[in-house]
Amino acid sequence: MKILFVCSSNVCRSPYCEFVFRKMAENDPALKEAVERVDSAAVLNFSEKLHKLARASLMKEGFSAEELDAFVPKHRLKAKAVFAEADEIIGMTRWHKFLLPKAERAKFKTLSEAAEGKYSPIPDPFLAKNQEEYDKAMDIIKKYLEEYAAKIKERHNGRKEQI
Repeated sequence: MKILFVCSSNVCRSPYCEFVFRKMAENDPALKEAVERVDSAAVLNFSEKLHKLARASLMKEGFSAEELDAFVPKHRLKAKAVFAEADEIIGMTRWHKFLLPKAERAKFKTLSEAAEGKYSPIPDPFLAKNQEEYDKAMDIIKKYLEEYAAKIKERHNGRKEQI
């Protein structure tokens, strides 16, 4: 399965998802078996680098400065193949769906829907006044990522049992 996490600018929420979920898959053989690729991209704005508070959050998660410096944000207009190749596109709010190319909208779910089956928008921490406020949004995301990972493993195990 190829998973694409999207948010408005690909500098806060979706890169956090990409880094953390990829690490989860690397550390969990059952999840790694189910997930072929994890990526992230913007559906709206484009920026040159990771937001400084996102960087600090990811460093707390154990990622190195080198890994984070190597991250280059992507945008739907310049990374069309990433959208087309994704099996699931996971957004932070419902309105992200309507900024996707029409052909890709059927693959879209919000992170809360993918994790819990019900909609709850992920707050955009871009304008957070401090790291603590920013990290509250990242904690919400991490909880949903853990639940989403469990759902993927359940689905994958169910498919294996049917074979």
